[in-house]
Amino acid sequence: MSMISAQRLEQFQQKSIAVLRPESREYNEIEHFRGSKKNGNALVAAAILSASLATGAAAHHGWSWAEADQIELRGTIEKIAMGGPHPTLDVATADDGVWLVELGNPRQTERSGFVEGVAKPGDKVVALGNRSQDPKEKRLKAVRLTIGEKRYDIYPDRIRTN
Repeated sequence: MSMISAQRLEQFQQKSIAVLRPESREYNEIEHFRGSKKNGNALVAAAILSASLATGAAAHHGWSWAEADQIELRGTIEKIAMGGPHPTLDVATADDGVWLVELGNPRQTERSGFVEGVAKPGDKVVALGNRSQDPKEKRLKAVRLTIGEKRYDIYPDRIRTN
């Protein structure tokens, strides 16, 4: 830690103690800091809330968790969940157990034509998409679904094969 950072940390700790324990207040400038405590708490709370929302959105909406190469996952639909933030399918494969297949956001999935009622548990499905980079995680972000003869292009710009 640099000398300046150490000094600032020490100053912050002294001011924090003074705010939290009035009997330890020694300096008038600390009294000024105490007056801004309520505004400071609101700013800190707002900053924490903003950071947590932004981090969650970035983690959720990115593709960084998925491999760049696309695979085809073939199986049978066990469960369909059409709610947000992303509709999902549980797909049972012949050799690799049950996979979680994530679709686009509800509106995007609907635009592809994949709406409630077009598929049901027991239907055969081929999902084209990007699997998780974690080889232990059975999770795929689908760019296209094929059920029977019908294709649902969820992310048409990301499809790398016909």
